[in-house]
Amino acid sequence: MRAAATAADGRPGGSGDASGLAAALVGAWGSWGPSMTPDAARVAFISDRGGAPEVWVQDVVLDGPRGPATRIRFTDDPVISVSWSADSAWLACAVATDGGVRTQVWVVRPDGSDARRISGSPERHVELGPWTRSGHRVVLTVPSTEVGEPTRAWLADPATGELDLLAVGELIHVLDLSTFERMLVLRDGQRGHEFCVVVDRETDTDHAVLPHPARGATDRAFIRPSPPGAAAPAVVYAATEVGLPRLQLVAAPVDPDDWSRPTRVLAARDDAELEGLDGDDEGRLLLLVWNVAGRSELELFDTHTETSVPVPGLPGAVATSPVLSRDGSSVLLAVEGPLRPRELWHLDTATLAWTRVSDVPALPAVPLVQPSLERFRSLDGLEITGWLYRAPGSGAEGPAMLHLHGGPESQERPTFSPQHQVMAAAGIIVFAPNVRGSSGFGREFVHADDVHRRQGAFDDVTAAAQHLIGIQAASAGRIAVTGRSYGGYLTLAALAFTPGVFAAGVDVCGMSHLLTFYAETEPWIAAAAVTKYGHPDHDKKFLRSISPLAKAERIDVPLLVVHGELDTNVPIGEAHRIVAALRELERPVEYLELAGEGHEYRRASSRLALIERMRGFLLRVL
Repeated sequence: MRAAATAADGRPGGSGDASGLAAALVGAWGSWGPSMTPDAARVAFISDRGGAPEVWVQDVVLDGPRGPATRIRFTDDPVISVSWSADSAWLACAVATDGGVRTQVWVVRPDGSDARRISGSPERHVELGPWTRSGHRVVLTVPSTEVGEPTRAWLADPATGELDLLAVGELIHVLDLSTFERMLVLRDGQRGHEFCVVVDRETDTDHAVLPHPARGATDRAFIRPSPPGAAAPAVVYAATEVGLPRLQLVAAPVDPDDWSRPTRVLAARDDAELEGLDGDDEGRLLLLVWNVAGRSELELFDTHTETSVPVPGLPGAVATSPVLSRDGSSVLLAVEGPLRPRELWHLDTATLAWTRVSDVPALPAVPLVQPSLERFRSLDGLEITGWLYRAPGSGAEGPAMLHLHGGPESQERPTFSPQHQVMAAAGIIVFAPNVRGSSGFGREFVHADDVHRRQGAFDDVTAAAQHLIGIQAASAGRIAVTGRSYGGYLTLAALAFTPGVFAAGVDVCGMSHLLTFYAETEPWIAAAAVTKYGHPDHDKKFLRSISPLAKAERIDVPLLVVHGELDTNVPIGEAHRIVAALRELERPVEYLELAGEGHEYRRASSRLALIERMRGFLLRVL
């Protein structure tokens, strides 16, 4: 490992060296989203080793040299998820139309043949759901394109293209079907209030898995046979916070003759939330993934004995997209940390032995930063956490940036972040707080910024800047506020509503006015968002009052605005309006539009352009 270079102004990382580092880190591809064949012998997954996400297929070899992965190429658009049919005959893929927010569903044979689009278009978004547990039909969900239009879910046959209507509802998502497709597990509801029901297709009745209405959300759920001796023939296992302080494992009996049987909490932790859940076909073994202040911990739960075994030695800080094989013998998941991109690992559930399935490229020979978890109090005393990336050789007089994640229900975690590492290498301290509204810290925390409580999130941003100064990590005049999506909105809000706190800002795909956001975003996104932000009709005055564009004249520090050309989640008008307003006021504002990108920047070239522009901007203005 060689030492970081030093620029002419004394900061680590000269411009040429920094550009090379940025390119190398952005180009450090990963692998994620695995899906196994029923015999767990082969895996399909997503990897961006070619510069954009694509489908790859590989044998799962545990006791010898790994064979090469095979790319399954059928589209020029990014592929964002893949799943294997129960008969191993098909792969179903969600494809980001033109790189944007709307997705199409394609099917393709595992050898790359017979590729065809079975639903979706540039004008209509289609969500890929689960495969049936026998045969080869797959669930497609089509949200509304008009206000008041319902969402419809279909069962699609990839061989014939035949569609059978499965369910109709407001904001439904199909989570699972029973083996013979009589029982359907659905999630419905607005953000933070998603409830779960079981639909008995034979009697055309639906039954709440948990009390509704009730505060809290159900994140994921599936149906399996009940343990021996149980009164009900089946059970729904759910990761839910409905009526609970945080996401926990709940079992809900499914009995067509008696729907009154009570639910039970099977697994709960006071220090963690249940973020990952899967089960084998028998319903005996469950895989639990706990989120402990941002780091992952795994556990295997036996439903017959109701005992659990913690899984030691997770080869990274954060585990995502975990899947348990149908026979319960294997786990595949993506693992990453601040120093290493996402890669696939295999867990033998009998021996608890780990085996690497995919590799990552060699990383630059420079010291990357291991972040530390910080805890501080907001202006009202609420505890907030955040990850601090201290730049090599940095001190209190150097530049710093807050980075605010999106959602707000997302969570900043110790993952592989080229952006954070490039900024730290350039001498810019990065502090990434989890302001109220973030997930991972319990039900009350995720709802602590709902609608009229938005000021609390604004105060958290101010408190984060004060914390940097208080721990002597930065000086008051050299802190920038940055963020993407909701974090971009918070960035604009911090500059407009608390002038003088920050010296600059970077808004990436953020909302500048909540009323125009509601008017122009996708209908299904708007319908789900009212519980989080407020209603565009009933709360119009309030939404106007917390929209940064309405106070654009108070933004008097340099601002960089970045937006994807094809973003229909936060439409590009949100960027155009704030840029136009600031230019009319003759304020220092720069604009970067990323061609061919939607809300997520899936192409390596786009992410590199963003990071290099952001690094140069911050070094210049701070």
